[in-house]
Amino acid sequence: MSIDQETQALEPALYLIPVELSDETTDAVLPLGNTAVVTRLRHFIVENVRSARRFLKRCDRSIDIDALTFAELNGHTPPEAVARMLEPLEHDEPMGVISEAGCPAVADPGADVVAIAQRKGLKVVPLVGPSSIIMSLMASGMNGQSFAFLGYLPIDDAARRRAIDQLAHRARHEHQTQIFIETPYRNNRLLKQLVDTLPPQLRLCVASDITGRRESIVTRTVEQWRRHGLGDYDRVPTIFLVNE
Repeated sequence: MSIDQETQALEPALYLIPVELSDETTDAVLPLGNTAVVTRLRHFIVENVRSARRFLKRCDRSIDIDALTFAELNGHTPPEAVARMLEPLEHDEPMGVISEAGCPAVADPGADVVAIAQRKGLKVVPLVGPSSIIMSLMASGMNGQSFAFLGYLPIDDAARRRAIDQLAHRARHEHQTQIFIETPYRNNRLLKQLVDTLPPQLRLCVASDITGRRESIVTRTVEQWRRHGLGDYDRVPTIFLVNE
């Protein structure tokens, strides 16, 4: 880090700070410029305080964690508490948002506080970092001009079958890549249901442990998945993509 970076005041803004997708070292997947920002922030909105503190120490072991303030934003945070988290920024103190993995506010509760910041006219600055959704699309060989991220499919079997039928229809008739995820311990169950339900000519990409040591990104037709076998993806972060 240069002397200018160390001494220059950080512009008041909400900085969206990406986190590694795997256990690989921080400097292997995140730009050095991110650390220059992180080390000058004192207020953070995080999905989990414990993991955020560990991430900050990986960025720079000299960070005084006890001098920082953390507001926890997750699925259990009351809506009325979210707006109050931005009070430091409203007093011209820059803030950071840290997710559990990947990019904040993308399939992530951080989107709630970003939406409030935008409504209040506060500056939002996204930093560069890994997104499993975009990286899986890049490596899938599927349509990158038109795609949709569907989040989690329904848990109920009947509702899930309907959702699979609908995404297959969009893939076949709109040529749109369909991207979705599952809770890691249910990955194998979802993969089997996809292979049992989807038309055999559709392509299915399974992208697992992106940027990690066990990274695997494989695109086959559904029929080829049936012939080759499904493998074991349980308990590993995985993205599923479907298209023609």
